[in-house]
This record gives sequence, C-alpha cells and structure tokens, in this order.
Amino acid sequence: MGRSVRAAVIGAGVAGLCAARELQRQGLKVVIFDKADRIGGTWIYDPRIESDPLGLDPTREIVHSSLYRSLRTNLPRQLMGFLDYPFPNRQNGDPRPFPGHEEVLYFLNKFADDFGLRELVKFNSEIVRVAPVDETKNDEWLVEWRTRGSDSLSREVFDAVVVCVGNFTEPEVPTIPGLENWPGYKLHSHNYRVAESFRGQTVVVIGFGASAFDISRDIATEAKEVHIAIRKPDVQVGKLESHNNIWHHKMIEQAYEDGSIAFQDGSLVYADTIVYCTGYRYHFPFLETKGIVTIEENRVGPLYKHIFPPRLAPWLSFIGIPFKNAVFPLVDIQSKWMARVLSGKVALPKEEEMMASTNQLYKQMEENGVPKCFTHALHPYEMEYQNGLLAEIGWPELEEWRGKVYAKSINFITTMHDGYKDQWDSAYWEALSDS
Repeated sequence: MGRSVRAAVIGAGVAGLCAARELQRQGLKVVIFDKADRIGGTWIYDPRIESDPLGLDPTREIVHSSLYRSLRTNLPRQLMGFLDYPFPNRQNGDPRPFPGHEEVLYFLNKFADDFGLRELVKFNSEIVRVAPVDETKNDEWLVEWRTRGSDSLSREVFDAVVVCVGNFTEPEVPTIPGLENWPGYKLHSHNYRVAESFRGQTVVVIGFGASAFDISRDIATEAKEVHIAIRKPDVQVGKLESHNNIWHHKMIEQAYEDGSIAFQDGSLVYADTIVYCTGYRYHFPFLETKGIVTIEENRVGPLYKHIFPPRLAPWLSFIGIPFKNAVFPLVDIQSKWMARVLSGKVALPKEEEMMASTNQLYKQMEENGVPKCFTHALHPYEMEYQNGLLAEIGWPELEEWRGKVYAKSINFITTMHDGYKDQWDSAYWEALSDS
C-alpha cells in the first residue's frame, strides 16, 4: 500500500514533467513550479541574452534557456522519447532524424497535455527558498516562491521536494591568461543565439563538445574565420578539409591587449569575439540543507544513485543530474524509480548503506584518476546504470539498440564528423545491426 505524499516539483522542463507524471501515477499529489509562463524549460527558445554575456554577474537577470535559433537535437529522435511515450514523426512536423528545437517543444507540450500535467503547474513562480521546516525531520519542506509581478513571497509546506531545474543555465567559464584585458567581445554559449551577429568577424570558439561543434559550424556561415581552441592533447591542428574558414588549434596560451590570441600550437590570430563552449555548473541557490548537500568541483553530493541525498532521502531528490547520456529516457527511468521509492513501493537501503555505496563510487573514481567534475558523467556506463534502476522496479532491461545508437552518436560528435545529422539514416541502421 503506497503512502500519501504531497510533493513539490521544481521545474516544468523534461525532468520536471517526467517526475510529475510518475509521481501522479503512483498516487501522489503534485504541484509543479516554474519561473516561465509555459511548458518546456530549456527547450523554450528565448532570443534575449543576459546583460553579462559571460554569465558571471550574480545580479544579472537570468535567461533560463540556452537554445540558439539553428539548434537541432544532438541525438536522433529514437533517443529523444520516453520509454512508453516515443518521439514521433508527426504530420507536417520536422521530419529529419535530428529535428529542430521547435519539434522537441511540441513533443513536450503534447506529453504534458496527454497526461494532464499542465494544470499542475504554477507558472511565473520563481522558487527562492527550499528548506526543512524542522531540522530534526526530513518529511516537511518549506517552499517559498515569488510570483512574477509581485514583491511578496508565497509559502507552502510539502512532504517532499523533487529538484528538476536542469543543468544548462549557470555557465562554467575557465580562466585563461590575459583575457581580463583582451579588448574583444566575450560570451558563453548560453548566450549565443544567431550567426548573423558575427558577420565578417574572426571568432575563437573554446571547446570540443556538442555545442562547440554546432556553434562553430553555425558561426562559420557568416564569419570570416572560426578558430576552435581544443584542450585534447591529440588534436590535429590546421584548417578543416570540409570547411574553408574553420581551423583547429590547441588550447589558448595567452590573450593580449592588442586583440591577438596565441595558441599552444604556436599560432596566433587577431580575433573579434571569443565564444566559450565550456559547459555549465550545477546551481541550486534556493536550496538550504545546512551543508548536507554540497557542490564541490561540480559534484553534487552526496547523492545515492545520483538522485537521493542519503540523510534526506526520500524526501529530497534530484532528477536529471547525470550527463553524457540520452537525457529523455534517463530522466524517465530516474523518475519511475524515484516515484516508487517516495510512494513506499520500493525500499531504499539504510542511510549508512547508501552513504557507503556513494563513498565507494567516489573512492573508485579517485583511484582511477577521474576528476570530481566527472562524478555525474555516465558514459560508457549509462546502460548499466539505467538497467539497475529498471531492475529495482521490475521493468525489463533497455533494448541493446539504445546503447549502440547512443555510442554511434557520441562518436560522431567527438570526432566532429561534419554532416552526420543529415547522413543518419544509414548510420542508424548500421548501429542497429552491428554486433
């Protein structure tokens, strides 16, 4: 018999919608809070950029979405759906295997409507504080929020809180010698929107992930030159054969007041703009746990199975923390497990056992020389992790093709394989048939 629980879900994006659906399926009462005026989270395109384009000023008005106008998914639609709610080819929609962001937003809105989630959302509600009502108890949480246009705070007590705020809003900006006095324009990919802004410019892009790949190609359609600074030691330096205005370089060595940028491979360019495609930091400014949950070198911890802080479980949880995985099925699986735990249908180990398991992960990472910042990186163990959660709720393991297709996609991205999104049909079937 499940227990009666009233849960606050923070965020109405992919993770929040999944969490709310599963909590409701398990008979729990749910309220979703979102700062925006509509469903979608980071998949809502917002042409605005922040007053500080690097995203370092804590007083700036934060724009939640990191979408740029030309963005298409980095994974094929077969990996963009939920286990029991696939991402379809819709009539008059974007038919491409890697559709544009508008198609994803449509999918999320249809998901919300099909499961009656929209009426659960308090829109225009910015969470300002989440804290235990009583430090001796974990099953009463005070949630405070501010409604847009109001100076006063609203407060309500919930049995549980599920944090689903996403990981693509607070930029990570590494320090590079000389950039504080470099005179050009600097922005983080979080504030990149359109290529036309860089027409005729020489642009340096820092990074070698999916956003660096996409944004460098997008900018190259308008810019005079695009130079990509890459930290990988084995980078092949030089002009790309597939592009007449894109170069690969080793990382930036020094920036100078005359506008020049020196790279570690010995080359130098005079640039107009630097775009940081350097990732994001976890950030939960509203959460007060008296140091029980901390963020250290981008490790949110301690978290049992990347979801529950052992000392506060199951009344506080996080959905969508892991990266280097197919996000949509991952948050679906996490939500299914979390909701059954919170309803009492699946039992967690004792606090001491959860801490021991989590500390064992940290110890293994340290012994293998894996930095703390990769604590929540699942690849290449994403299938093992997800199948472990599914086993606990009695669901069958994921189909093998999911792992193959994800690995194929990651390989295309990490090798900067131009055109893979439009060549995917054959690659997709090859991935399914490979042994």
